[in-house]
Amino acid sequence: MIRWLLTTFIAVAVLSRCWPWLRKVGVGRLPGDITLRVRGKEYPFPFMSTLVLSLVLAVVVRLL
Repeated sequence: MIRWLLTTFIAVAVLSRCWPWLRKVGVGRLPGDITLRVRGKEYPFPFMSTLVLSLVLAVVVRLL
């Protein structure tokens, strides 16, 4: 259980640091992605982008 928690924490930390670069590439701009602005801060919820990236990674892993 602690491995999953640690893996999730590391993944969130890496993705949050890469978020400005990912926005330039187009992640977070698909229909189904939600960005909330509260008190001057943005909170992204890239639901559709996550689904698309998961499918792409699954295909790549399957082909390897």
